[in-house]
Amino acid sequence: MTHTYQLTGMTCTSCEDKVKKALQLVDNITNVEVSKNENTATVTMNKHVALADLQNALDSKYQISTINHNETAEQTRSWFETYKPIVLIFFYISLVTGLIQLTNQHFNYMQAMQHFMAGFFLVFSFFKMLNLKGFAESYMMYDVLARKIPVWGYIYAFIELGLGISYLLNFSPLFTNAVTFIVMTISVIGVLQSVLNKKKIQCACLGAVFNLPMSTVTIIEDGLMIIMSLIMLITMI
Repeated sequence: MTHTYQLTGMTCTSCEDKVKKALQLVDNITNVEVSKNENTATVTMNKHVALADLQNALDSKYQISTINHNETAEQTRSWFETYKPIVLIFFYISLVTGLIQLTNQHFNYMQAMQHFMAGFFLVFSFFKMLNLKGFAESYMMYDVLARKIPVWGYIYAFIELGLGISYLLNFSPLFTNAVTFIVMTISVIGVLQSVLNKKKIQCACLGAVFNLPMSTVTIIEDGLMIIMSLIMLITMI
């Protein structure tokens, strides 16, 4: 995609070069054309780059602003394109969970959470199994346990598969939820560290199949499993 921005603060041709070089260093930008006379910068990018990121790349004397596109709409579209696989997975799991509850006389929240978690772990483990080595290598980049014990990445994928089957069969609910709470809590520590440190690394939640950036979406994903397993544990104790 290509966007043209208004760019003020340039006073000479050296300013043009300085701005162009600064913007070309921003991730996902493939080409930049700058005009001092028209006070514009035409930027071509692989995917939408936030206006704030462009401004941060420039010296404070240069001010960049949009001309003919809606920044909020572009950011929303870019977010959905990036996280479309996770959004669709959660939609389908939620749909199946809801349809199962239609067969009951009353909505059973505990059963719904059990089925949702079964679908979650089975689907996410499936994508990890497609390239188990790739997942393990990506997982080592941020997981606190996998960094110390590399084989943990391989084990983790099979634990997710086992948890999915256990929730589906309602096998030893107390044990299954306890394992979920412990495993997902360990997992979210590395995710939190990466997001808080603003590390730009690939999230391994869907294995190495999709190139998903580490973000708050990953925290929500892990946090949801932690909260659900904790609720079910408290209910059973």
